[in-house]
Amino acid sequence: MDRLLPAFEASEMPDPVALVPFFIAALALNLTPGADMTYVIARAAAQGRAAGIAASFGIAGGSLVHTALAAFGVSALLAHSEAAFVAVKSAGVAYLLYLAWKALKAGKARLSGCSAPAPAGLWRVFAEGALTNVLNPKVALFILAFLPQFVDPRAGPVWLQILVLGTLFNISGTAVNCAVAISAATAAKLLKGSAMVGLWLNRLTALVFVGLALRLALAERR
Repeated sequence: MDRLLPAFEASEMPDPVALVPFFIAALALNLTPGADMTYVIARAAAQGRAAGIAASFGIAGGSLVHTALAAFGVSALLAHSEAAFVAVKSAGVAYLLYLAWKALKAGKARLSGCSAPAPAGLWRVFAEGALTNVLNPKVALFILAFLPQFVDPRAGPVWLQILVLGTLFNISGTAVNCAVAISAATAAKLLKGSAMVGLWLNRLTALVFVGLALRLALAERR
């Protein structure tokens, strides 16, 4: 029976100790404010805790897409093709500007007393978070550069290790973003109560989206 089972050398098994630097780096990176965290804060401040958490999971879904693309080598296309990078970036900028326009429109409707557009449903917020993340080529390049540093070719298929590491990184980031969403929603709730405050919250949300669009527009592959 023993002869029928594959033999594994100790060096071929994953070393949990080797993952300690990965977890430290992942936590530090996820705690650093960035575009994803800013997006979550904007959603939580404008629509509340549930929307902020939905946005956090949407971003997680987008990150899983980037991880899968990195695992199977597709993200390398963005790293080596200026045309592909610009195309994805342009789509992301256009989408963020569209979200900014929607936020401004909702704020003006609320202040004028007109029937304001219904707040986006949680599934809509989730989808928008995922799409915003997927259309950011800098996320793909970051994952492509970060995860392979912790891959050990002796520990198994490289693509599988990237998927596992990407999932662990994503879990950490989602936990941080959810905590940020709850905090932002709590702070915004204390400020809400008038149409004017609601207008400025929508303006702030629109400004955040415009800022993210500008940041993405100025992004380069290197």
